[in-house]
Amino acid sequence: MRIGELARRTGVSERSLRYYETQGLLRPERTPGGQRDYGDWAVDRVIRVQTLYAAGLSSKKIAQLLPCMRDDGGPSEIATPELVDELTKERERIDRTITDFIRSRDVLDEVIHMAEERWSTTAQAPPS
Repeated sequence: MRIGELARRTGVSERSLRYYETQGLLRPERTPGGQRDYGDWAVDRVIRVQTLYAAGLSSKKIAQLLPCMRDDGGPSEIATPELVDELTKERERIDRTITDFIRSRDVLDEVIHMAEERWSTTAQAPPS
């Protein structure tokens, strides 16, 4: 498939797909005319890259990780103990971020609840 079709199927811009290529995250074949040609595998790869970016991993870290993963997300045979250690650290960082987000959400919930109570009390009070 051409880059436009991959962009449409994944919801990722063509510009981002070209960036992924420069970072070594995506390696298309080339047609005799030099155009990029992606197999169906590229859809899973792009989704995986997007997921890893969303988790806060850098393109450098993703480039190290991708050869150790199948595009379906499973491990490949070349995953190393060092990679497992690095990924464990990344997971711990993500867990801390989730905890921070939950704490922030709880504070916002409390403020919203207090504001709603105040608003409903003043809205129901008879005019003076």
